[in-house]
Amino acid sequence: MTLRIDITGLPAERLRFAVSPLAELTAMLHVLAEPGHHPRLAPWAGDVWAGLPPELAERLREAEFLWRSSRADFLVPARPRQTLAEELDDVDRLDDETYVSAALTTTCGSNRVRFGSPSPLADATARDRALELAQARGALQEAFAERLLADPAAVRARVRQTLEQCAEAFFDAAWSGISGQLTTDLRQKNDLLQRQGIRAALASVSGALTLAPDGDCIVVDKLQDNATAAHSSGITFIPTTFGRPHLVVIHAAGWQPVVQYPVAEPPEPVPLDTVTLRLEALAHPVRLRLLRTLARGAHTTGELAHAWKLSPPEVSRHLAVLRRAGLLTSRRRGRYVHYTLNVPEMTTLGTDLLAAVLR
Repeated sequence: MTLRIDITGLPAERLRFAVSPLAELTAMLHVLAEPGHHPRLAPWAGDVWAGLPPELAERLREAEFLWRSSRADFLVPARPRQTLAEELDDVDRLDDETYVSAALTTTCGSNRVRFGSPSPLADATARDRALELAQARGALQEAFAERLLADPAAVRARVRQTLEQCAEAFFDAAWSGISGQLTTDLRQKNDLLQRQGIRAALASVSGALTLAPDGDCIVVDKLQDNATAAHSSGITFIPTTFGRPHLVVIHAAGWQPVVQYPVAEPPEPVPLDTVTLRLEALAHPVRLRLLRTLARGAHTTGELAHAWKLSPPEVSRHLAVLRRAGLLTSRRRGRYVHYTLNVPEMTTLGTDLLAAVLR
């Protein structure tokens, strides 16, 4: 099952990578609504809920349908701005029918029910259908839909005010801690796009994204069969930290396609004493030779001794130093222990060092 995004004839400048404060706030709100999807962020979510003013906590619950199961399209902007306020201003510029239809899409169903023409704001039959679908989802959904259809301006103002309160309560602090990581990922993706093209850039975004062989379509591996087009409007890719592991794709008719993708999780910092231990282990030329042999495959102590004309006890001493530094992995096969190079740990020490060992 796939989502296909037609990019036939799309100019290079209309495929863009950009950071969005509003999209990241929406990802945070999803974490707060569904902490089970994000176990590593459960402590953060618990702390945020514990510190929220009661009125704001109630506001988040009354509007959570906009970001819980799926995202309201206007909360993942196709034209990201520098600040949250600027992006909220863009949302304010949407006409009521567009806003209400997008809000009802997430409020009235778990599978993104679509509301086309005539609009529930203008047609009694469409309105009754929207309310019936919202009622089937629950009392909160029904109440929200009723308020939205009765007075969209008031609900829109309340949603914006809620998001602004979230900025003060938790978003601004979280954003200052992750914006650097998002910007770094953005630079890497744009550089890859310019130097190697869209195929390489998509591969770096997610294994679920591929470029069709003819280059005219982006294929997204999702549990749905659908299609949309970006050849006239363009397509935007937005990195997210709090959205991990979700790959969110905005593809409704009338909306520019947007892909919000999780950035790679940063590795845990290696303690300084571990780095020192590894550098000392690599300072001996014999140990470097042993690692170079182990990089080509698993070897026993005896095989290494024979290859380098060393005594088995001497090889064992060097292997013990490398094991303590975490630069080897081992596996017992019968009476023999086979050692191999621990490539991930070597990589953290530097690509030049790894390249020298692998040469």
